[in-house]
Amino acid sequence: MLSKSESISRALVPLLPRLTGVQPTRQASTISEEAQAGQTIRKFSHQALPLAEVQSLPAGNTTSWFADQITNASMSHLSDLTLHRSKRMILDTLGVGYLGSKTDITQSIIRWGLDAGLLSDDPALGHGEIGSIIWGSGGRRTSPSMAAYINGVSVHSMDFDDTWHPATHPSGPVVPTILALAETMTGQYRPSGEDLILAYNVGVQVQGLLMRCSRQAREIPRRFHPPAVVGVMGSAAAASKLLGFGPKKSRHALAIAASFAGAPMANAGTKTKPLHCGKSARFGLEAALMAEHGIEGNDDILDMQSGFGAFYDDYDPEEFMRTHSQRDQFVLHDQDIAIKRFPAHLGMHWAVDAAMEVRRTITGASFQLDPRIISNIVISAPKSRYINRPLPTTEHEARHSFQFMVCTALLDGEIHPESFYHDSLHRPSLQGLLEKTAVITPEDNVASFEDMYVVVEVQLQDGSVVTGRCDTPYGHWRRPLSDKHIQEKFIRNTRDLPAGAPAEMIRSVGSLDSNSRGTDIGALLAH
Repeated sequence: MLSKSESISRALVPLLPRLTGVQPTRQASTISEEAQAGQTIRKFSHQALPLAEVQSLPAGNTTSWFADQITNASMSHLSDLTLHRSKRMILDTLGVGYLGSKTDITQSIIRWGLDAGLLSDDPALGHGEIGSIIWGSGGRRTSPSMAAYINGVSVHSMDFDDTWHPATHPSGPVVPTILALAETMTGQYRPSGEDLILAYNVGVQVQGLLMRCSRQAREIPRRFHPPAVVGVMGSAAAASKLLGFGPKKSRHALAIAASFAGAPMANAGTKTKPLHCGKSARFGLEAALMAEHGIEGNDDILDMQSGFGAFYDDYDPEEFMRTHSQRDQFVLHDQDIAIKRFPAHLGMHWAVDAAMEVRRTITGASFQLDPRIISNIVISAPKSRYINRPLPTTEHEARHSFQFMVCTALLDGEIHPESFYHDSLHRPSLQGLLEKTAVITPEDNVASFEDMYVVVEVQLQDGSVVTGRCDTPYGHWRRPLSDKHIQEKFIRNTRDLPAGAPAEMIRSVGSLDSNSRGTDIGALLAH
């Protein structure tokens, strides 16, 4: 019997040689060989696992504990609240990913893939039934890792994807991974919707737990972009779960993934930042496939300062184990997610809500604002260099600019994807307001999405001052978007899909269970 990864290789045989020039090789299946040798098999979730593998790992350290969490997770561990939240997150991610597939960044990545020979422009090959779907590409398919990469870039291309606490974007590195992998798993290995949502939650859970190994992770990041650190680990964990790995392979998938982790915050506000989610989706998936083929890493990767601890100065796995190893629920049960109303850095949502309060006070019922009445604007915000950008010149800088977001909200009364277009960004009325705007950073304003606030003070030409303050924007985990608003956002983001497809996707995500097929969702995003 073929292993899962071997069945994927078989499914891609007609595709991969012409895409990459490399002939896939047949590898022996560890699970099937052990089963044929007559070893005891136990069940976990719906998969078969050799008992010998379960008993082969040392107990007691953080790495082995994480590997056990991946292996032993089942639907019974997901509360109704966790399931509800995760389905909201998956739906939102699919919507922002589809919208992001039309951006210049994603289109540039596709052109690069074609030039590098990683994608095919042969309609008979790249648009068939083999391989994994590139969202929004008109049906183009490629290898699972390239699909995960490109779709992960799409998800984060507009900074419209979800944000968690401690700060990371948990869904971008995981949803593209599990869908790309699922689309190449055939026959007896074809995953159900239940398999998909369990693997997704495992990937999110690993990220949430790793972010709790450091107090530093609670702050708005300064050195490394979290999706490129914990995201690749979550991707590897989700792929390991979907592939039915036991503790040993899960452990090595995490160790391999750690060598692909990391990306500097200096690239925030540039076209490179979206690549962080894409590369985490891709390399997490590849780490799991490498582990299946016998590649091994350090057995204690999560227990060493020179291992995963390299990313956090105060990394403390021992304290983590004392605090979290006995938790009853998945992290998502206790810590909800922030789902964004508009495509920008999460901190910008405080700024916009505070600015909108000012605008309502100034305009009253007319809701029309003449920018000439404004003398100056002062924004009180947490100290963070990469989101303090006085005169942004690109859409990506604008998504990370308190000044741009406040001035645009004051001028237009709303923020939407078109707010970041060139003509909107460079209009004289906006540039004039930006020149009147300053940011101050009070000591009590903590750079954390849990504790920060934003105050906007606008002094008018008559000398009066109007103030707005936001402590918790709508969409934050303390004030989550309603299901209705999430669905409305999804429908707006997928309005270019064929008629009926957005409603079908909402239904499909809402009914992810053992009776649904995990591959159906991605197919709806092909157009």
